[in-house]
Amino acid sequence: MAYQESIAGPFLDFDGADLIDRESQTEERRPERQYCVFRAGRERFCLSVLEVEEVVEWPAVTRIPLTPAFLMGVFNLRGTIVPLIDIAFTEVRRPGLLPKHVVVATLKDGSDGDGLRLGIVADEVIGTYSSSEEALVGQSPDDVPHCRGMLRHDDRLALVVDLKRLTDVFQLPVI
Repeated sequence: MAYQESIAGPFLDFDGADLIDRESQTEERRPERQYCVFRAGRERFCLSVLEVEEVVEWPAVTRIPLTPAFLMGVFNLRGTIVPLIDIAFTEVRRPGLLPKHVVVATLKDGSDGDGLRLGIVADEVIGTYSSSEEALVGQSPDDVPHCRGMLRHDDRLALVVDLKRLTDVFQLPVI
């Protein structure tokens, strides 16, 4: 009987105020989002991890003649042809110096379909970063129309890529 009393003792002294304090602390914290941060050219960009399907090493790219400069070509990702977009195409790359990674993202189209899959050229994948809404800066520079804001991380800023705007600026129906 003494054993049961020693176990029940702390529970009998339970103060409901502790539970209310804990609940209010969790309500005050804003939900965190995760972003995949990568570098393309000299700029850092990021995408929500919910939009990123995977990151792959630089694949064998098939160039398509008479396409815009931002379209580096297409590549085969397990039987799916994926267009490869260089969002830092204004910075002229040195010949023979290819990027190292491709961030494969999917733009959901609202229906139950797979959506549009596209590859974004990345010179370096920095990693994932968790952040609350407070770390987001609402505006991006005017000369970067495919971004919707900036993310503060590690005392730096990364441009938040908006996939819908990206497909409007870098029109893919060219393929």
